[in-house]
Amino acid sequence: MPAADLASLKIHDTARPRGSAGKFWGFFAAGLGVLLLVAGAVFALKNRAPVVEAAVARPAGDPGQQTLLNASGYVTPRRRATVAAKITGRVTGVFFDEGNHAKEGQLLATLDDSDVRRALESAVADRDSSRAAVQDYEVQLRYAEIQLHRAQELKAANVQSQDQLDNARTQADSLQAKIALAKQQINAAESRIAVAQQAVDNCTIRAPFSGIIVSKDAQVGEMVSPISAGGGFTRTGIATEVDVNEAYIARVQSGQRVTSTLDAYPDWQIPSHVRTVIPTADRQKATVKVRISFDKLDPRILPDMGVKVAFMAEEEAKKKGAQEKDKGPKPTAIIPKTAVRTDSGKSYVFLLRDTKIERRGVTLGNDRGSDVEIMAGVNSGDSLVAHGPENLQDGQTVRINQ
Repeated sequence: MPAADLASLKIHDTARPRGSAGKFWGFFAAGLGVLLLVAGAVFALKNRAPVVEAAVARPAGDPGQQTLLNASGYVTPRRRATVAAKITGRVTGVFFDEGNHAKEGQLLATLDDSDVRRALESAVADRDSSRAAVQDYEVQLRYAEIQLHRAQELKAANVQSQDQLDNARTQADSLQAKIALAKQQINAAESRIAVAQQAVDNCTIRAPFSGIIVSKDAQVGEMVSPISAGGGFTRTGIATEVDVNEAYIARVQSGQRVTSTLDAYPDWQIPSHVRTVIPTADRQKATVKVRISFDKLDPRILPDMGVKVAFMAEEEAKKKGAQEKDKGPKPTAIIPKTAVRTDSGKSYVFLLRDTKIERRGVTLGNDRGSDVEIMAGVNSGDSLVAHGPENLQDGQTVRINQ
């Protein structure tokens, strides 16, 4: 028998079928790729530059121009009226639109006056009828007086009886009474005419004072009543109403200079003054309302706009503050309080150097509302972080929120 050739039984590697071990290594490679992607994403997020908001240090300026305190509020008209009809009626005409300037007495709207005009015409007819009756009675009275005079002469001559004289006198007296009654009817008719005319006038709606129309609440064909507005008005004398913490209300006086800044126009400083301090406090908010008047009106100032006001120091306080500043060091800049951070009782800020931040220790001065004086560490014009994460580090790269 020939010898067995075991070499012929060898199986090449390329002919081996892939079993469970091959599948395992395929899944392992795919999982490793996903893991590397997740790790890369986490690393990228971890090293992403934090977003901060920047602020520029402002000049400290003249100590006499310092702000005593800041407050916020809203614009409110000094006088506001919702113009409505005095009677219930159907609108037949509307002669205004929102934003129009209206003068006192200007025609705004009309109501259907057909019914009240009929009542007016009826009252006028009654008056004219009574006047005609008076004229007729006066003619009859003149004749009755002639008859009475003739009866008196005939009675004196004993030609006519006393009964005929009495009839003539009664006729004359009756006509005088009728004339008096007709005149009273004329007066009554005049009163009804006045009432009817007032009803007709009530169908015409006019502006009660000069102002700006801010709302158009009625259209032609609609029914309106005394509780249905025909249009809203805002007088051009606009003021600002703000809440001041009662702990600082002693710093506010009537006539005090104020700088107002509308939220809609943050770069526009409006000269204003304190009009009045309302003598009542809100015990829940511990505030007192203060009304501010703008020195000069502007079409951009609209009711209910948000506004921030800065109460300026008075002349005496300015002089005193200037004297105190002359005796000691002067502040180098003014920055928002939000830019100041504290570490172990020491204050510092982060200055912006292009895209990196630099930690800088500062010496604080007096508060100026939402701002604070910087005595050392920051100069006017320096850019610094006003808002940002709490974990910022010196030299860290940041992104500025535009």
